[in-house]
Amino acid sequence: MTNVSLAQSYPIKAKKRLKILDVLMSEAAYSDVIREAQEIVELALKGMLRHVGIAPPHWRDVGGLLLEHRDRFPEPVLAHLEEAAAISKWLRKERELSFYEDLDFIPTEEYTVEDARKAIEGAMLSVRLAEAVIPWPER
Repeated sequence: MTNVSLAQSYPIKAKKRLKILDVLMSEAAYSDVIREAQEIVELALKGMLRHVGIAPPHWRDVGGLLLEHRDRFPEPVLAHLEEAAAISKWLRKERELSFYEDLDFIPTEEYTVEDARKAIEGAMLSVRLAEAVIPWPER
């Protein structure tokens, strides 16, 4: 596996997972939308990093690394890096609560359709950015 094909594998997986979000939304499973969207964002952004020569770290929020290495990304993507970093940070924070809850936080009761829509928009943005950075294999 080449570095290019490895970089391509991240957003390919992310794009396939986008389909899951529609099912979860139709079930009003908003906390699950948050959790899955976080993983989509993480995959897409890590693929972008790998493509520009940065080995992705083993932590969830890599938005700061995107900003730190912004000079490696093409011009059209630069306009959206701040937004991608912000959504990555927000979803990383929400990831644990959305799945594991807390004493005073029941995920199925706390997350709203607006939270889920924001997460989906962030996931879609991340995949679009990855597609703009990483050359795709011919299908």
